[in-house]
Amino acid sequence: MHACTFCYARFMKRVTGHTEPWGMFVDVKVNAAELLEVEAVRKRRDRVWVSGVCDPYQPLEERYLLTRRCLEIFSRHCWPVTVQTRSPLVLRDLDIIASARDFEVGFSVTTSDDSVRRLFEPGAPPVGERIAALDELHRAGVRTFAMIAPMLPGSDALADALVGKVDSILADSMNYGYAAEVYRRHGLERATTSEFFLETRMHLAEGCERQGIPFRALC
Repeated sequence: MHACTFCYARFMKRVTGHTEPWGMFVDVKVNAAELLEVEAVRKRRDRVWVSGVCDPYQPLEERYLLTRRCLEIFSRHCWPVTVQTRSPLVLRDLDIIASARDFEVGFSVTTSDDSVRRLFEPGAPPVGERIAALDELHRAGVRTFAMIAPMLPGSDALADALVGKVDSILADSMNYGYAAEVYRRHGLERATTSEFFLETRMHLAEGCERQGIPFRALC
């Protein structure tokens, strides 16, 4: 989780009245598509990020179809959209995404080691499923990217795993305090240091250069 996202999480808990830990509750905005239909013709067209705080393809999306309906609206009104997710459920909407004028899809991929993924993202889809989904999207002609944030142990090998499946790779560090206990419990404190971040960023940059993948570190 990014530092800014962590702050937003605290804000959301305060304004919604939820007492559960962040990530253990969800409010379904059942009228989102109806509101968007109105706003899509009123607002100045610009790129939309779906979405920076809540994954647009969390499990409830399979039932409510809110993301799909919103993507249909954005496509119909020719809005450019960046979808960012951890879930292969995005493939359900490949018909909309591939036919839209200016859509792109990014996956948050934090490590190439699924045993590390299970420590930090136990409820998220396995790394292999995310990479396979990126591959399918890319082969369908969709512009794709991987967002390596946070850079967990094993992330330095992702360039080799992602070659031919993404158009670019972005990397960022995180608010390590958010998951400090997980790092301590598993003896991974070094992965919270600036030295680890700099080394990992360097290895990622070298791997991306070797594989011909555009790479950018956000901090």
